[in-house]
Amino acid sequence: MKAVVCQGTPVGGAPSREAIVDYWREQLAAVPEITQVDYKDNFSAAQLDEIAADYDVLIGVWIGDDMFDRAFYEKHPNLKYVSTLGHGFGRIDHEAAHEHGVTFTNTIYGDMTIAQYAMGLLLNICHHVDREAVYYKESLEHHESLYQKQHVVTRQIELYEKTIGIVGLGAIGLWMAKMAAGFGMKVVAYSRHKKEGAQYDFIEQVSLDELLTQSDVISIHCPLTDETKHMIDAAAIDKMKDGVILINTARGAIIDEAAMVEALKSGKIYAAGLDVVTGEPLSEKTPIFDCANAEITAHIAWAPAEARYRTVRIAVENLKNWIAGNPTSVI
Repeated sequence: MKAVVCQGTPVGGAPSREAIVDYWREQLAAVPEITQVDYKDNFSAAQLDEIAADYDVLIGVWIGDDMFDRAFYEKHPNLKYVSTLGHGFGRIDHEAAHEHGVTFTNTIYGDMTIAQYAMGLLLNICHHVDREAVYYKESLEHHESLYQKQHVVTRQIELYEKTIGIVGLGAIGLWMAKMAAGFGMKVVAYSRHKKEGAQYDFIEQVSLDELLTQSDVISIHCPLTDETKHMIDAAAIDKMKDGVILINTARGAIIDEAAMVEALKSGKIYAAGLDVVTGEPLSEKTPIFDCANAEITAHIAWAPAEARYRTVRIAVENLKNWIAGNPTSVI
């Protein structure tokens, strides 16, 4: 079988693209059924037909809504396996995929990685460690003693005994719940389907309305679907506690951004920690960027080197399982 791997340069430049490609070669060497592997740069939806060509296996794609339809399968009859290297994916014509014998998988590489970043956003809002460190250094550079002036320049917030609401209790949401519980927070969660099992016993599973009204912190970890788009709208925000903290590392469009901007400006939302925004990738600022109480990063929760290498290992394991007739992580 012939495979193509789309591997761009990791954000931050470390590890290098060359190092990751070498790791792909090492891992795929253990899959003798793959007789040819070609490596391309960043995946481009506009070049999907060119990338897919006559390959049997396509790895490293973004699965956007309706990209893979019946016409696409007919143009690429050799294609039998498509793997996205991320957690999320859009709509697929499942009936056509089944008819053409094409299996799609995602790669659950970073549930703990993304939850850690979400907690980092929350802790940054609570403590602003970087700002406090700069303030202290600058004071000493001006030969000023903090004992003669204000010691702390940002509001400090303790999480202990506060309530966090987890929206979406999948793998990432569960990790976020565990981390929050470690800080002594009460954890409530809403998921489309109630989660069963001992690992969820410390979480109170509630309705979305109950979560909105009870939570001091709300952290979003659900997928973006037709049902969840703008789930957090003006009406939902109105049900929240005054001064709530909102964290989103899922997808920007789950929140009605215009409503969030208004709530940030009014103080209804004390602060937002966002690794995702509507319409990304952006080339210019949108109104949310003018909110001083919104901490926004460029969708980088997935970036640690450890997660990049784990992604390769899991993707190759999924490929092996598919070849063996026991596919895993099937979309």
